[in-house]
Amino acid sequence: MSAACRIAGKGRLTPARTVRFSFDGRTYAGLEGGTLASALLANGVHLMGRSFKYHRPRGPLSAGPEEPNALVGIRRDAGRATPNVRATVQELYDGLEATSQNRWPSLDLDIGALNNLGSPFFSAGFYYKTFMWPRAAWKRLYEPVIRAAAGLGTAPGEPDPDRYAARYAHCDVLVVGAGATGLAAALAAAEAGARVILADEQPEPGGALRHEAGAVIDGEEGWTWAGRAAARLRAMENVSLLPRTTAFGYYAQNFIGLVERVSEHLPAPLADLPRERLWKVRAGRVVLATGAIERHMVFPGNDRPGIMLASAARTYLNHYGVAIGRRVGVYTACDSAYHAVLDMKKAGIDIAAIIDQRDNPQGPAVDEARALGIEVHPGRVVTRASGGKRVSSILIAPKTGGAARSIRVDALVTSAGWTPSLHLYSQSRGKVAFDVAGKRFLPGEAAQDCACAGSCNGTDELDDALAEAFAAGHAAARAAGIKAGKAGARPRAEAYESMAGGMLGDMGAEEGKKAFVDFQNDVTARDIRQAVREGMRSIEHVKRFTTNGMATDQGKTSNLHGLAIAAEALGKPVPEVGLTTFRPPYTPVTFGAVVGQARGALFDPTRRTAIHPWAEAAGAVFEDVGQWKRAWYFPRRGEDMHAAVDRECATVRRAAGIFDASTLGKIEVVGPDAAEFLELLYTNPWKKLEPGRCRYGVMLREDGFIYDDGVIGRLAEDRFHVTTTTGGAARVLHHMEDYLQTEFPKLKVYLTSVSEQWAVIAVQGPDSREIVAPLVEDIDVSDAAMPHMSVREGRVCGVPARLFRMSFTGERGYEINVPADYGQAVWEAVWEEGRKHGACAYGTEAMHVLRAEKGYIIVGQDTDGTVTTHDAGLSWAVGKAKADFVGKRGLMRPDLVAEGRRQLVGLRTIDPRTVLEEGAQIVADPSGPIPMTMIGHVTSSYWSENCGRSIALALVEGGRERVGQTLYVPMPDGAIEVEVTGTVFFDEKGERLNG
Repeated sequence: MSAACRIAGKGRLTPARTVRFSFDGRTYAGLEGGTLASALLANGVHLMGRSFKYHRPRGPLSAGPEEPNALVGIRRDAGRATPNVRATVQELYDGLEATSQNRWPSLDLDIGALNNLGSPFFSAGFYYKTFMWPRAAWKRLYEPVIRAAAGLGTAPGEPDPDRYAARYAHCDVLVVGAGATGLAAALAAAEAGARVILADEQPEPGGALRHEAGAVIDGEEGWTWAGRAAARLRAMENVSLLPRTTAFGYYAQNFIGLVERVSEHLPAPLADLPRERLWKVRAGRVVLATGAIERHMVFPGNDRPGIMLASAARTYLNHYGVAIGRRVGVYTACDSAYHAVLDMKKAGIDIAAIIDQRDNPQGPAVDEARALGIEVHPGRVVTRASGGKRVSSILIAPKTGGAARSIRVDALVTSAGWTPSLHLYSQSRGKVAFDVAGKRFLPGEAAQDCACAGSCNGTDELDDALAEAFAAGHAAARAAGIKAGKAGARPRAEAYESMAGGMLGDMGAEEGKKAFVDFQNDVTARDIRQAVREGMRSIEHVKRFTTNGMATDQGKTSNLHGLAIAAEALGKPVPEVGLTTFRPPYTPVTFGAVVGQARGALFDPTRRTAIHPWAEAAGAVFEDVGQWKRAWYFPRRGEDMHAAVDRECATVRRAAGIFDASTLGKIEVVGPDAAEFLELLYTNPWKKLEPGRCRYGVMLREDGFIYDDGVIGRLAEDRFHVTTTTGGAARVLHHMEDYLQTEFPKLKVYLTSVSEQWAVIAVQGPDSREIVAPLVEDIDVSDAAMPHMSVREGRVCGVPARLFRMSFTGERGYEINVPADYGQAVWEAVWEEGRKHGACAYGTEAMHVLRAEKGYIIVGQDTDGTVTTHDAGLSWAVGKAKADFVGKRGLMRPDLVAEGRRQLVGLRTIDPRTVLEEGAQIVADPSGPIPMTMIGHVTSSYWSENCGRSIALALVEGGRERVGQTLYVPMPDGAIEVEVTGTVFFDEKGERLNG
């Protein structure tokens, strides 16, 4: 199909390669370098979508990312389908497949358009009032219908096959926006010697110069100057120029999130090329040159296809060479639309009339329009736009009232002025101030190290904006610590077009008609007024009641109009009503860009111990513990999990078991004040602990609750080997560093994580010493020389080692720490010795059962963040004579020493074969009224082969006083009767620890 609306020789795409693309199954021709919207308009297609609520026909309003109407689905193949892509920013490529959205059965004939007839029933807030009654209808009727209707596009059902990349970057100056002002700021900062990143969402730099035809900078046409300025920046080694890159979020300490579209514009991207790249940039200083967004006029029927912003019409004409119509009307309240009129008139497009809401518009552009014979109707308003799938006529009348006149048009451009793009500035927590004369919000007091320049700062004249931006760039370089010399000559604009003037929130005539404020969500001026009538006073409440500004464009074109209409209805000035909060992202960001490579097998880093290959070869079944792959159990032929665990538990108690404990967190605490530091971080005393001895330690938070635990060995007067829970390694180190740097900075202590440096082989059971002894050098492992809770340094299998005499099973036990590189070799040697004594390898499940038999807790399972040492039965681990430690004052809180707190106890089911469910609730009276009073819950529950019955640990209110009582665990098939016991189920006297 020929591009009937393309003007030969016009635009910046020629000469360009012709590409073929399809929209709703129909094939069209376009020019490479154009957008989908520009190509469709070139082919005379204005209808590109349907609105959300009323399914009204919609065409593009803009030519950029602020587009609320022309949202389409893009499909490359079966696995690559992306909904809600703005046709105004989707670059054209050969083979592009696009489909319209939110319609059935077709875009031209949409059954959903019947909603438009029922619009009186769908006024603002109707969902809050309609879907409440009857209550029973929510699940059966309302929710299914709402879920089916929600959203515009269709999410792909296949896994995303594309790759996404991410990188961190640092720079002295980050400039956001590569329009004229952004280029000037980047040049100033770069020439001063700063490391500069310049990011812009468009494929080419230039910003608003894309649509302007009259700007002249440094003696050449504005767009040409922008290209030369960008080339200068690309040639500088200290500059990174990022096109197709949107700054979507401004976070604390000048941390900016950018998304770069790497291959969305390519017809056949290479397989290893990412679709998008997420940039996480930390900048010394930020210069925001984010420009301004043109506002539409609010009047009945203003949403019809063919009605668009003046700047969009100029972009399609001057940049893409496309005429938006053959007979174009103009409705404006500022001079911006006149520049569009002049460009279109000179390109041979018939201008039906200019309707100017101002009473006496004056200026060079107005004079030139009149000189060209164009009808100008000052003091007039458009009272209605008519048409079906494209605007066909407008009705105009004096704004003070009077006879109306119809004018035939096939397109209409509007301009109500410009709204500075303050999204990123607002995200940085910068304050804004209302400019009464300009009817807009402007940057006020900055909260971070940033500066705004150009039209986003309210600077309307191009030459002034260039001067402001150049000074801001140079100042940013100096503020970032660059010893900048004298700034070079700044760019100068000899001819330019002002963006000043405009109006806000005038909804035009005929209150009962649909004058749209938010196009995507079908919010009208009447809806805003209704929200105020129904009691909404805060603009945030108005926003939520009407959904104004809550669509995918986030109110870029609607927020200010909605605010002004609400202010008028409330009888208040705009600043008193307030401004809605701008939140990231600035434009929608794909989940893929955020997630990056962290999906599938790479969703979380996988950590394997040095002994993992041996366990894998031995047939271990693994479980994920934090990021570690840990051997869960070692099944033999014919064994299920329960049989394997029962065998492992029995073997450990009868002979010995070998366990990979390498995942334990390990921290070296070194320095002359190491013991004093541990005194402050743990409840136990440490100064008198002799080198070569170990002690179980409990760490509390400031509020007195258990944070972590582990065995700590003293290797020397100034060196401790601290173990933590597997999942607590990182947070415990962070906890220690936090206190060392902020609370105890005078202590001479050094903390080093050594979790990955040591492989740990635990040998547990009556025969553990006989297994370890032949492999140990330079260490006497007799009971007299190395009693329980000792640590020695020497060699095992010829490898430097730290040998701990400790147990998490209640049996005689040793933990061999060797450098991780030797972990598997030493394990294999231990295994060969263990086989001589009938030992087995056991996994984490058996470890859990064995420790529960002895009542040993696991922090995070038998504690829940509200458990104290007394609650857990660990009062003996609190140094009574200690002057201070973290959490001591917390333990003194009245509520933490009150009677009736939940305490850790044991549970025995009356039926020994019944194994309780972990997390199950406990009650005293199962026949009580529902809801029952829950007095506790099960924390750990297992079948114990060694005890010949089920065992469980639980937190129960006043638990230790209930020992011997019968309680109940309610389950769907009846209450399970349990007896409260102590926490030790096996070897209550602890005689087996010493063999």
